[in-house]
Amino acid sequence: MIGFGGKRRNRARRRPLTQGLSWRLPSLPSLPQLQWRGWTRTAVVVLVALAAVIGVRAALDLNIKEVRVAGPFERVSALQVEKAVRLISRNEGLVGVDLARVQQAVREIPWVDSVTVGRSWPTGLEVHFTEQVPVARWGENGLLNARGEVFVHGLSHIPPELAQLSGPPGSESAVTRRFLDAQGRLAGIGLRLVGVSMDGRGAWQMTLDSGVVLRLGQRQIDTRFERFMTAGSRILATDVSGITYVDLRYANGFAVGRRIAKESRNNG
Repeated sequence: MIGFGGKRRNRARRRPLTQGLSWRLPSLPSLPQLQWRGWTRTAVVVLVALAAVIGVRAALDLNIKEVRVAGPFERVSALQVEKAVRLISRNEGLVGVDLARVQQAVREIPWVDSVTVGRSWPTGLEVHFTEQVPVARWGENGLLNARGEVFVHGLSHIPPELAQLSGPPGSESAVTRRFLDAQGRLAGIGLRLVGVSMDGRGAWQMTLDSGVVLRLGQRQIDTRFERFMTAGSRILATDVSGITYVDLRYANGFAVGRRIAKESRNNG
C-alpha cells in the first residue's frame, strides 16, 4: 500500500513586512504655556489707561473762546491778529488746534516779524508778536528789514528818510549788509549815506545826502571804501558843495568830479 506519508515540505511562512519594525512620529518641542492671566491683566490696564487719556483729552479739548494778543500795535492791530487766529481755530478745540498753523497765519500779516502762540487754559490762546523795522527802501515801493528781506511791497507812502537801495533780484541781503556796514562808518565822520546800488554787472556805488556819488566798481569794494574813509573824505570836508563824485576805481588813488569845472565850461 502506497501511502502519502513522505517527508513534509518545509514551506517558509511569509511574515508581514511590518512585523518586527516600529515607526513613530517625531516628537515636537513643547510650546511654552501662555500666561493668559498676566496678558489679560496687562491688556485691561492698557485699555483703562487709554480710556482715561481719551476722557481727559475730551474734557480739555473745549472750544476756543478767547484770543489774547500782545504786541507793539504800531502797524498791526489786535483785530487783524485775532481775525487770522479765528480763521484757523474756529472748528478746533484747545487741545486739537495746530499752533504751528496759527503761528504761520499771523506771520503772513504784513508788518509782522516774529510770532509765538501758546495755549491759555481752559479756553484761550495767547499770541505775542513783534513788528518789522524798516531800515531802507528797496526799488520803487518795497521796504527792507535788517536781514535784507523785502517784507512789504506796493506801499503808496514810504518814509522819505529811509535810504534807497537797489540791485538785481536776489541781491537784497548783500546790498543791505553793505549799506548797514557803511552807514555807521560814514556817520562817524559826519556823512549820511542815502543810497547804495549794485548794477547787473556787479558794480557798486554809494550816494551821500550831499549828492556826492562814491564809485566803487566791481572789485576790492572794501579796500576802495577804506581808501575813501582815509583820504577821500577829507576832500569832502573842505569842498563838498563843488563835488559830484569820487571815483575810487583806481589802483592807488581816486579821481574827483567837480561841478565848478562844468559850470566854468558852460560860462565860457
